[in-house]
This record gives sequence, C-alpha cells and structure tokens, in this order.
Amino acid sequence: MALVHESEHLDELNTLGPEDLIEWAYREHGDRAGIITSFQNTGCVMIDMAHRVAPQMRVMTVDTLRLPDETYAFMDAVEKRYGIRIERFQPDPERVARMIEQHGEYLFFDSKPKQEYCCRIRKVEPNQRALETVDVWITGLRRDQSDARKQVDKASVVTQGEHRIIKLAPLVDWTEEQVRTYLADNGVPYNPLYDMGYTSIGCKICTTPTKPWEDKRAGRWRWFNQGGEGTSKECGIHLGGSGI
Repeated sequence: MALVHESEHLDELNTLGPEDLIEWAYREHGDRAGIITSFQNTGCVMIDMAHRVAPQMRVMTVDTLRLPDETYAFMDAVEKRYGIRIERFQPDPERVARMIEQHGEYLFFDSKPKQEYCCRIRKVEPNQRALETVDVWITGLRRDQSDARKQVDKASVVTQGEHRIIKLAPLVDWTEEQVRTYLADNGVPYNPLYDMGYTSIGCKICTTPTKPWEDKRAGRWRWFNQGGEGTSKECGIHLGGSGI
C-alpha cells in the first residue's frame, strides 16, 4: 500500500463491516494476515466469521505459560470445532527464567512497573514476534471495553521498527450485547470463564471476575485499583511496555 494512498485506503476500510473486513484482509494479504486473539468473546466471533469468509485465515495467540486451565482447554476445543491449528507464540524461556531469578515468580504484586515488565516478557515480546509474520493484524478491540479504547479506529496503521502493519478491529463499534447475540444466534462456543464472572480474560492470578457495575477490565491486576499505583489496565500490547 503506497503511503500517498494510505489515508484514503484506511478511510475505505473503516467503512467495511466485520466480515467484509476479514475477507478483504485474507484476499489481499493471504498468509500475511492473521487474527491474534486471547480467546475472549470478540475473538470467538471473528474466528467464526473467518471460518465462513476466509477459512484459511491464520489464528494466533500469545501463550504466556500462565493462562487459566479453562483457556487452554478452550483453545483445544476451538481447533477441533473449526479444523484449524492455532499458532501459539510463547515467551523466551531464558528471559522468563532471568526475570524470575531477579524479581521472583510473583513480581507483578510488587509494583506497577514490575507488573508491566512481566507483561512485556510474557505477552508483549511474543506478540511482537507474531507481528513480524503479518502485514495485517486483526484484533478484538472494542470501544466499549474501557475508557482507554474509546478512540480506537476500525482500521489504522502501526509500526514495529520499519515494519508498517495495518491493524484492524472489525468489531470495534459492537456492544457487548451484540457480541453475545452473535454467539447465541450462531451457536459459537465461548470461553467458560465468562460464566464464572470474568469480563476480560488474561493470565491466571492477574485476571479476576468483575462485578456488574465495574469497568470490563477492572478485574485486571485488581490489587492496583487503589493506593496511587495508577489506573492503566493495559498489558502493553496495545499501548507499549515497561523498560525495566
């Protein structure tokens, strides 16, 4: 995509519906396009859509090695349901071992910077390796998920070094009700953690159930909700990480 036409091209992509956007990504970019998901509900919707309009679309995930047992079992079920192989990007074992040796296994309890450092090692760096393999990154971001995501575009361009990537959020303007309706109407399986009160799903320990009146990401690193540690509920994949 020539840079001189980039803005016009993004404007056009921002007008497409979810299935058209997913179909365009695979038609134009093939194996250089992929859904990267943590198997929250939006990811499940996009995988189901892709199964219809782009059945060869790559599906990728970041396996932090600390995911809930329910998520691992669910990933296996998704592979069987759709006849796909989910590409799992894991953290560098040497980086993980060095982090634990220096800061302890549960460093994320100590401070916000250490939590962000853990996220960088376990999530951000594997995600960066996944992004090296694509020119189109399809993500499950929605504007109603948190205040930090209210301005997310359906189509944008992000850079990783000199690599420019089209970042698509096909369901960005969907509500939680629309997502749940799609799952029910199409018989799409979803992560059982939702039935346990979770509204955002990440690593075990670092993700907890939420109350009906709370922000959907309030269950992330709940011990930092008070005490002046800051209110960011992003792991760094969509905002940037820690430099510890």
